[in-house]
Amino acid sequence: MTIQQVLLLLLLWMWLPHPCHTEMLFRRTPDLRPKSFGGRASGNDGKAIHRQKRGWMWNQFFLLEEYTGSDYQYVGKLHSDQDKGDGSLKYILSGDGAGTLFIIDEKTGDIHATRRIDREEKAFYTLRAQAINRRTLRPVEPESEFVIKIHDINDNEPTFPEEIYTASVPEMSVVGTSVVQVTATDADDPSYGNSARVIYSILQGQPYFSVEPETGIIRTALPNMNRENREQYQVVIQAKDMGGQMGGLSGTTTVNITLTDVNDNPPRFPQSTIHLRIPESSPVGTAIGSVKATDADTGKNAEVEYRIIDGDGTDMFDIVTQKDTQEGIITPLDYETRRLYTLKVEAENTHVDPRFYYLGPFKDTTIVKISVEDVDEPPIFSRSSYLFEVHEDIELGTIIGTVMARDPDSASSPIRFSLDRHTDLDRIFNIHSGNGSIYTSKPLDREISQWHNLSVIAAEINNPKDTTRVPVYVRILDVNDNAPQFAVFYDTFVCENARAGQLIQTISAVDKDDPLGGQKFFFSLAAVNPNFTVQDNEDNTARILTRRNGFSRHEISTYLLPVVISDNDYPIQSSTGTLTIRVCACDSRGNMQSCNAEALLLPAGLSTGALVAILLCIIILLVIVVLFAALKRQRKKEPLILSKEDIRDNIVSYNDEGGGEEDTQAFDIGTLRNPAAIEDKKLRRDIIPETLFVPRRTPSAPDNTDVRDFINQRLKEHDTDPSAPPYDSLATYAYEGNDSIAESLSSLESGTTEGDQNYDYLREWGPRFNKLAEMYGGGESDKDTS
Repeated sequence: MTIQQVLLLLLLWMWLPHPCHTEMLFRRTPDLRPKSFGGRASGNDGKAIHRQKRGWMWNQFFLLEEYTGSDYQYVGKLHSDQDKGDGSLKYILSGDGAGTLFIIDEKTGDIHATRRIDREEKAFYTLRAQAINRRTLRPVEPESEFVIKIHDINDNEPTFPEEIYTASVPEMSVVGTSVVQVTATDADDPSYGNSARVIYSILQGQPYFSVEPETGIIRTALPNMNRENREQYQVVIQAKDMGGQMGGLSGTTTVNITLTDVNDNPPRFPQSTIHLRIPESSPVGTAIGSVKATDADTGKNAEVEYRIIDGDGTDMFDIVTQKDTQEGIITPLDYETRRLYTLKVEAENTHVDPRFYYLGPFKDTTIVKISVEDVDEPPIFSRSSYLFEVHEDIELGTIIGTVMARDPDSASSPIRFSLDRHTDLDRIFNIHSGNGSIYTSKPLDREISQWHNLSVIAAEINNPKDTTRVPVYVRILDVNDNAPQFAVFYDTFVCENARAGQLIQTISAVDKDDPLGGQKFFFSLAAVNPNFTVQDNEDNTARILTRRNGFSRHEISTYLLPVVISDNDYPIQSSTGTLTIRVCACDSRGNMQSCNAEALLLPAGLSTGALVAILLCIIILLVIVVLFAALKRQRKKEPLILSKEDIRDNIVSYNDEGGGEEDTQAFDIGTLRNPAAIEDKKLRRDIIPETLFVPRRTPSAPDNTDVRDFINQRLKEHDTDPSAPPYDSLATYAYEGNDSIAESLSSLESGTTEGDQNYDYLREWGPRFNKLAEMYGGGESDKDTS
């Protein structure tokens, strides 16, 4: 064997899968110059043959899916011929699932799978391997790619796309007739073993049906299956993999099969002889009876045609097939004095399947015996119903039509006609009792009622109880007697910022009349309007347009626009409808904001904050008015002292003098000793205060406090408190009392005028009266200077 053959066999062995030992070999990266394989061999020509070293050499790894062991599943081994076993090399794995699904031992190159793998999720994984020097981190072999292929196991059962199938097959079909094909799919690998090879079998539905194992085609298995005996069948089909062998997985589906009808049954009369009795002189064409044959088939297969094939009344009677009920209706053609007739009636299928001619003729016959009885029959109208048409504008008493009836008996009794008033409650019509002429007794109006359904009664004069009714339909024809009107009520508005020619409303009309050529309306203005105009669209609608720019609610808030609407029928009818157009405030897009007149006071679209601000302004104005009124009321009281300088720190005008120290009613000296009494909100009894103030709480003075110190303390508090009332100290200043050496300071009840008084002595009373001395003492000097 030559070295070329050896190398070829070696390559084939490396490429073939080896389930027992999957090892990846690493070889040194080929140099630029050829190196020997480790020996030298001579060929036929005596020359040495050299083999260049290969780099990566790898096999395809195989891994079984759905591994259930507790340890990691061994995949294979990577090895390089540079690996001396001293741990100087490091194996690196990358690619699909590297580091997560597949891990590698850096020292030995062993590859393991960390979890179960499902081939149906992914059939193979492509990875890359590389060996590097652990110290220099430089690759000793180039990176190479290899594949781990997942071996399939039978872990998926065959499944049908539908749980329940519905199929049908004609009855009486021959054995082997195809019904339906069902197909199951298996997710396992069809190229590996028999895991995906499916075989079909029937579990339920035998012996009526069978299934082909390889294709799943269901076929009939019994001949002459009759729908009339059984119509529905349920078949259960099983699909099993592993070629149907024991241990394979299986799935089932249900097929509901219906036998469809074919015409394989002849019609059958329920009786061989049928007796009919009819009154004499029955109207021609009036049904006197019927015959019916039954057919076990359905649909068109059960359609039957009737005909009279023999008998002594073939010229006197006729039979008509009623398609919807599949009956034969017998009607008389003429009258004779005979009292008994015999007919032979045949019923035959109209749709016969040639395949079933062998079953015999698809027809049946019966004998019909007709007895004519002599009875007193009611009147017979010339028609089964009457239709009269009349215009709605005819005059009262106009005849709209005539009904006719006769007595079929030989006596030929006269007939009396009348109207059933239950069908004419308004008594719009009347009838002539002798000749049956119907005429109007009230005006007609098609717009109120277009149809009148009357019932006319015909009775024999000799036998009034023997009556016959006939429906009379009166159709009222239209006359153009109504003017068109607006179709709806229009709520129309125009924006204040509207432009000339702007559309503000589209109007339409309706008319109670119904002309033959259809309705056609024309729109126009009753008079020229400077603000608006009407443009007819010639499609029974019109547009309302503005004729000028700008409208003002302040000037005119509402416009009335009369619009004339007329039709085109004869005689022409017209009416005038008035549009009410409101002037409204609108936004920039023409949307209405407000149409109320009150809205003119406020700008459109005020926000909540603006409304709150306006409300606060109103409240502030009200407070100012109240304060102004209170001040005005206070100014009405004349002050005690009139001076250019407004000195009224602790002075209030009184209309009564105080009682001094002896006046215990005006001032309670006990309050000075008991400051707690101030907290009781007691008011002075000798004056009426103008405004009530809430007293301020102050610390209570001890019982041994000197009165002077207490008064000074209170005076200081009131001097610094601008809201404190000034009348706490008025009793001391305004009136000294009867026993005071200074006597009264008031000018009330004084016999002299102010100019006669000498107030120089006030300066001698000490610094407490200096202010009064300046006020009254300076008054005279002012006079002198003036």
